Amino acid sequence: MLSENREVTDGRARWRKLSACGVLAGAICFAASLTPSLLPRGFVTQGMLSGISLVVGYGVGAAAHWLWAYVELPEPQDGIRRFARLGVVAAGTLVAVVSLWHAAAWQNSIRKLMGLEAVDTGYPLEVVLIALLVFAVLMTLARLFHATFRVAEARIRRFLPRTLSNVIGILAVVALFWSIGNGIVFRAGLRAAAISFEEYDRLIPPGTGPPMDPLKTGSHVSLLAWESLGRWGREFIASGPSRNDIGGFSGRKALQPLRVYVGLRSAGTLEARARLALEELKRVGGFERSVLVVVSPTGTGWVDPAALDSVEYLHGGDVASVAMQYSYLASWLYLLVDPGYGADASRALFKEIYGYWTALPKDRRPKLYLFGLSLGAANSERSTDLIDVLGDPFTGALWSGPPHSSRLWRFLTDHRDPGSPAWLPRFRDGSFVRFVNQYGDSATQGSMSKAAWGPMRVVYLQYASDPVTFFDYGTLHREPEWMQLPRGPDVSQQLRWYPIVTFLQLGLDMFMATSAPIGFGHLYDPAHYVDAWIEVTDAHGWSPAEIVRLKQHLSRRLCDPSKRKTSCVLRDDACALRPSRSRRGSTSEAT
Repeated sequence: MLSENREVTDGRARWRKLSACGVLAGAICFAASLTPSLLPRGFVTQGMLSGISLVVGYGVGAAAHWLWAYVELPEPQDGIRRFARLGVVAAGTLVAVVSLWHAAAWQNSIRKLMGLEAVDTGYPLEVVLIALLVFAVLMTLARLFHATFRVAEARIRRFLPRTLSNVIGILAVVALFWSIGNGIVFRAGLRAAAISFEEYDRLIPPGTGPPMDPLKTGSHVSLLAWESLGRWGREFIASGPSRNDIGGFSGRKALQPLRVYVGLRSAGTLEARARLALEELKRVGGFERSVLVVVSPTGTGWVDPAALDSVEYLHGGDVASVAMQYSYLASWLYLLVDPGYGADASRALFKEIYGYWTALPKDRRPKLYLFGLSLGAANSERSTDLIDVLGDPFTGALWSGPPHSSRLWRFLTDHRDPGSPAWLPRFRDGSFVRFVNQYGDSATQGSMSKAAWGPMRVVYLQYASDPVTFFDYGTLHREPEWMQLPRGPDVSQQLRWYPIVTFLQLGLDMFMATSAPIGFGHLYDPAHYVDAWIEVTDAHGWSPAEIVRLKQHLSRRLCDPSKRKTSCVLRDDACALRPSRSRRGSTSEAT
């Protein structure tokens, strides 16, 4: 009997320790986390997000109540406080239950836009279970922090006044937890990840030996050893279309596309690797082609096959491309280690290629283009100052999925013409830069007629649903401009901005950016690359029907494992074929 009474007393004590304001604020944040963001979420990721949001909301509410009491503002009497507490908790519970009732519909509002199957009615229950588990774990850590603080504060108070001991105690415990988290957990995890990525980069799957063609990097006459190219360098060289692939599709005479890749292990310094890239490009005859593309890869060294295959088919194989690896790590890990090195690598490569290119006679040199996806787009932007090349400009650039930190992209977006949305800006008359998505370009969707291209053509390919492009730390406290009406056609109309919670949602979306179907999020469709490359390189000789057929062929090729010599980086469900969109709700038959 005494043990039962003790359990009841302990339960009531734990109940009283819970902050009613924290429960209400946590429930509101939990409810907001269930609303749609840019990408669909499964019950596991949604549960984790909701659990984190619940903890953050609880912390904010509890802190607000503590501050209220600390400044000695009036509070209800004990009798009224008990009923107020019950009322606040009941209100929070009601908010959570109502939001769970709508959770599946909110998620399905995104899934419908992306052609995915709707989530079932069991989705909310699974979300709640995972959210409560996350909440329990994080609250345990919070209580451990609080208990550690109390011990530290009690010992310091023997020598110092209470207020000062509180401050020093908090700083000491923060430093302790930070050193454990950053110095042990984070650094050990980062070291393990770096080793894992480097070993993966060295891995050579069976049946992927050096190419026999002497015009391929890594062959027996190449300046670069096959083993030094890295996993994605070997993929880049081995997986491109052959002359027979291109000619067999188009029915026209085709050339063998030339691809040059320099891995991190190919030379000891940036400058040496850049010189190797130039010499290898000269060796294979890259400057004798009509189109030359300088590629900035992603963090791991990966080059999007959809992008390069597209331009090679469009120009009948009369294309040379060159890329240089600067990291083994995934882009988000790379940004934590050495965020400036990729831009340095892009500058070194561009300096070598551009310097040799400008020395050639203008009537006997290829058209020079830049390309980058994601982090590669940001680094490619920074590979040169446009003012420095005005005297002899390169021909153009295609940058897809640029991260929000991209300097030129952000300047152009911030200074866009009034009336054009942030997710598809229109910059002046479109003679220098145009933004395109899966539904067309900003110039054709605006009221202004499109001017003719100038001497340099820059195109940004971006989806309104791409969190890599639209994640911004400012969403923590303000609504981003791309959320304002009208929304992007691939963004849920039920998306709303909430302080803190929207930041958490978009942060999760950014980590899950490649989980969307191809043509949404951060997975760029070959069909949309075709449209973008036609704009950038002014490709001729293709009828509208042939362009449609090319888009379908490239989509099938991208998702055919036999065409990827090492591995397909896309999930099977991401490879579902989709009609190319040139306008909202219509399919494209021409560019």
